[in-house]
Amino acid sequence: MLLSHGGEPLPATETVARWTVEQVLSLAPDDASRKAGNKLASAGHWSGTGFDGSGAVWGLCKGSGSKPYQTVVDTTGPAYKCSCPSRKFPCKHALGLLLLRASGDGPVQHGEPADWAEQWLTTRRGRAEAKQARQEAVANGEPGPGPADGAAARKRAERRAERVTGGALELEQRLTDLLRGGLATADRAGYTLWEETAARMVDAQAPGLAGRVRELGAIPGSGPGWPVRLLEECGLLHLLDAAWLGRERLPEPLAATVRTRVGLPTSAEGPPVRDRWLVLAQYDTPDGRLTTRRIWLYGRESGRTALLLSFGAMGRAPELALPVGVTIDAEVTPYPGGGLRADLGRQFALPATPAPVPGTPPPGGSTAAALAAYGEALRGDPWLDAWPVTLRDVIPVPSEGGWQLADAEGRSALPLSPAALSRPGLWKLVALSGGGPVTVFGELGHRGFDPFAAWDTGAGLGGGSGGVTDGTVRLI
Repeated sequence: MLLSHGGEPLPATETVARWTVEQVLSLAPDDASRKAGNKLASAGHWSGTGFDGSGAVWGLCKGSGSKPYQTVVDTTGPAYKCSCPSRKFPCKHALGLLLLRASGDGPVQHGEPADWAEQWLTTRRGRAEAKQARQEAVANGEPGPGPADGAAARKRAERRAERVTGGALELEQRLTDLLRGGLATADRAGYTLWEETAARMVDAQAPGLAGRVRELGAIPGSGPGWPVRLLEECGLLHLLDAAWLGRERLPEPLAATVRTRVGLPTSAEGPPVRDRWLVLAQYDTPDGRLTTRRIWLYGRESGRTALLLSFGAMGRAPELALPVGVTIDAEVTPYPGGGLRADLGRQFALPATPAPVPGTPPPGGSTAAALAAYGEALRGDPWLDAWPVTLRDVIPVPSEGGWQLADAEGRSALPLSPAALSRPGLWKLVALSGGGPVTVFGELGHRGFDPFAAWDTGAGLGGGSGGVTDGTVRLI
């Protein structure tokens, strides 16, 4: 089992801070792994443990066989390797080892890595250095290894574009037939027709269109008011079809967004942005075929928000995982289109100057400012489901049929999304607030606000005027 996002590890001469128990548990791919990792977080399960200043942690864990499992973690990635057969990232042994390390220096002593751990660490760092060298060569205009056949690549892209266009035209006819027959009768056709249409979009190499078609098929069974929601989603899908068919006339940032929404592959091409990135949130969204992991970062110096995406096939957790609440000195490379998606690149040693207080939230704004930011984002991407915002000095209060986050002054409020109401994170948020103002990060969309992380702004420190009494509280 091996996980690596490809970023460059920190130099071996630097000292990496030890993670907290909360940060380690935030890496767990599911509740079962979290519970299993906790069971292995005692010294009796381990032998040959150690850590070094470069962020490596290693140890041998007793298993059901005669040989113990060899587990090593590079916390600067993070990246994991374990000789167990688990397909989860990180596995329960890696979580148990990190929890043991988080409990104190007693069970895990500073030292030199074992030979088996050193071999993997050296290989990993060599690959990372080679990748960084290739990226720097491309950025400097030098040819990369292995000449690429540009003409053949253009022909493949043209053929795919033709297939996508055929799929978009077919989908337009399907929407036209639906409207002519009347939306109120859409529930009689059942889900099979929608699945067949989605399969046609997959054949047309337009997975983005296929995903939206499947969402349409689920709307008739979503409860009262479904015809209105179906009409809204049909309108957005028609808009995406029309944008693809007329993409040559669109501004390049919008055209890039359309290509992404349709499902064409893109790569991070913008100039790398180095910053001290605070990990705000991490959560997974499975759809039956694929699990998508979203990690939100905030750059303390640039003020930018970045979204890292990682994917896992059915039955496998996505590879990239970062502890919520930590700050990493790293480069991120944005994707085209003016969105927030980026790739995590090279990581650097922590600077010698004093770092910001761990868990310090990004500067936030009012609920009204959050709505304005979401509206502005929709201008550039009409198919946007939600937009990341930080709400400053808000109080969770019950409302009819749910909860809302109200400004401390009581001027405006945002309702919490239905998904947020069903998670235990809501009660963590209410307990953290205790009736006082808090700072909350999350996603704002047409279904409401979905909180992911919170900070106590400390009523005793000026009623939310900037003091932080606790670190990052994970809500998802």
